Amino acid sequence: MAKVYEFLANGFEEIEGLAPVDILRRGGVDIKTVSITGSEWVETSHGVTLKADMRFEDVKDFGDADMLLLPGGMPGSTHLNEHEGVRQALIAHHKAGKRIGAICAAPMVLASTGILNGKKATCYPGFEQYFAADTEYTGHLYEEDGNVITGEGPAATLPYAYKILSYFVGDEAVAELQKGMRYTHLMSNK
Repeated sequence: MAKVYEFLANGFEEIEGLAPVDILRRGGVDIKTVSITGSEWVETSHGVTLKADMRFEDVKDFGDADMLLLPGGMPGSTHLNEHEGVRQALIAHHKAGKRIGAICAAPMVLASTGILNGKKATCYPGFEQYFAADTEYTGHLYEEDGNVITGEGPAATLPYAYKILSYFVGDEAVAELQKGMRYTHLMSNK
């Protein structure tokens, strides 16, 4: 079974953090939420308090993960960017050629670590200012380049999460889940 860790900081965007967890768990992926607050409790950007699966300091090594995820939101993305443990885990993961995902404001964390250098990426409009000169900002709903996927913002969350799920279960299983979650109905606009 695929394993994913998603880092949560105070001020993360709810939909960008929780929808991927929901979709990946429905799809059979072992995804764990990891609080970087020093506590299991994390407060979202809109004042919702939730309990993460674990604290960052309780995980000895993130190398067993197939993917690391960062939700956006402010000031959550700033907190993720300031957390040296998160930064080092991302760098190690990237060097190992493993998958990384970041959405909305969180691609700025990848940019600050050099992970987006020479890649195509998207983010919430305005956060491309943090990209290096050799990072191509596309403005797409989501963008894949090598082992990195970035998402634009809250509206991109479902297609972004379904694409991530496809890495682990394949397109047929994703299509079935989309149908069951009524996503295909939404996209048909009827």
